[in-house]
Order: sequence, then structure tokens, then C-alpha cells
Amino acid sequence: MHDSVIPTTEASACARRAALAILREREPATKAARARLLFEAARAEPSRIDPNATLDEPADLPGRPERPELVEPSSLKRRGMQSDAGRAVLLHALAHIEFNAINLALDAVWRFPSMPRDFYLDWLKVAAEEAHHFSLLSARLAEFGHAYGDFPAHDGLWEMAQRTRGDVLARMALVPRTLEARGLDASPPIRKRLAQAGDHASAAILDVILHDEIGHVLIGNRWFRFLCDGQRLDPHTTYERLAEQYHAPKLRGPFNFEARRDAGFDEAELRALAGLDDAK
Repeated sequence: MHDSVIPTTEASACARRAALAILREREPATKAARARLLFEAARAEPSRIDPNATLDEPADLPGRPERPELVEPSSLKRRGMQSDAGRAVLLHALAHIEFNAINLALDAVWRFPSMPRDFYLDWLKVAAEEAHHFSLLSARLAEFGHAYGDFPAHDGLWEMAQRTRGDVLARMALVPRTLEARGLDASPPIRKRLAQAGDHASAAILDVILHDEIGHVLIGNRWFRFLCDGQRLDPHTTYERLAEQYHAPKLRGPFNFEARRDAGFDEAELRALAGLDDAK
């Protein structure tokens, strides 16, 4: 847990200021441990969350280790899951996604003022659960003789955070409801291939991640619709406008309709996805 490097004052500080401090943390295991502790502290004492605090952005965001090397997505090689080496590469890619997801959730907490206190608690919960996922994947990766940073990775998730830094509505539309929702679609086939390769320990981690990610996307849907309602915006046309404005990745099937329904997508959105799926 790296308790010795977790500031003892963090639990008593403003939770949003503490989230920014954790976002700046470069050591992955320490970041994960601190994120989980901050959520527990904020849940126990929500008054530590100051929605009206306006914090200055430091120049060193996000805090991350020197490795992995960040490269263009097209340069990453895909490997099969039948070998230990191939599964190690997959586990590393998943760990990288979860590490970035910790950063994305913490960024939502500190960056956007004047939201209801539940908004910040929701995203602190997401950060804590992403930290748990990262820890599970890191431990499994160690069983393959590797550590986070051993393979190259890409920076697509944080790039979207940068694009939406000035617009909480766009952030809710395009990170949880777009990028994280893609994970709902991708998890079951990956899990199936791991199980077919006999790697049931890694497959079980995918089960945990999918269960929690449904909740994370649901949180994104909740706050996207809250913001649309507050501005009297139609959520469907607003999403389409924001996806185009911020150059969101195009959605491609197959889609996990059951998980997306559980995650709060409405029937009109699911019908539109079904049309994309049928048009392949």
C-alpha cells in the first residue's frame, strides 16, 4: 500500500485539492493507494468536499512514471493470447487503461467547480475502483514476470481529457459515455479468449472490471443528463454535436447492448447503435 509515502494530512484536506495532489503523483502503486484512501475519507466526511473551490492547474499533469513509452496507437503490435508473452502484453495494455482511468476520474474531481457534492463523491468512487483494477492487473502482470511500464502504450484517453478540459458537459459525454463505454463492448470477447487460453485468473479480473465499469458509465450518463437538463439541452443531439466538435472516436460494433442498457443508455441510443452494427 506504500503507506509510508501517503501524506497523513490528505484525508483531512479539501477532497478536491487532495484529488489534484494525487493526480500529480507519479508512482503508480502510490497513486492507486492514495486514491482509494481519499474516497474512503470523503465518503466518511462529505463536508471535506468544497464544490466552490477553484484550483489553479499545475503544469505537471498528469503525474505518471517515465515508463511506459507512449507511442502512436498504430505502432502497437497485437499478439495472440495463447502464449504467456501475448497475455502479458494484453494485461499491460489493460493496466495502462486503468491507470489512465484513475487520472481521468481524479481530474473530474478537482477541475470542475460548482457541481453537486454527489458529483465529486461519484468520481472519487470511480477513481478508487479504477485503482483497485490497476492493482489487480499489476499483481497478475507480476505473475507473468512483468511490471507496468515494461511495454509501450498510447495516450488516447488523456488526450480526450485535454480536449475537454474546459467543458464539464463534453467531459461527461466523451470520456465515460464514449471511451469507457467502449470497454463494455470489448471486455466480453477478451474475457472469452482468455478463458479459451486457460487463463481463468486473468478472465476473473475482467469480470470484476466489467461489473464496475457498468457503474462508471452509469455515473457518466447520470451527470451528462443532469447537465443537459440544467441547460435545457436534448441529450441525443447534444451528444452528436459534442462528438463531432471534440473529434470523438467513431463508434463501431459489436456492442454489448445488455451492459450498455444497464449503464443507463436509453432505447433510442441503443437503436442508433444497432443501426451502426447492422451497417457493418
